[in-house]
Amino acid sequence: MKNKMAKETKEFWDDMNWAEEHYSELMQKYPDKWVAVVDKKIQAAGVSIKKIKEEAEKKTHRDKDQIPVIFIECGSHIY
Repeated sequence: MKNKMAKETKEFWDDMNWAEEHYSELMQKYPDKWVAVVDKKIQAAGVSIKKIKEEAEKKTHRDKDQIPVIFIECGSHIY
């Protein structure tokens, strides 16, 4: 049985780290949105992870499993 877990590439982690480093800027532009990052740029943003992954995949031709997606909180949520 094959392992279905995809191993993230260096590019995936570079993009994820970029998003974390620029989180405060992203909070101003994309509050309460999911964002997809490829090549250290926001390729898609919205409320549906599935839709933004599909959009980013179409734009960049990178496999959707290799596209980092993070939720940008506006900071006013109470849990």
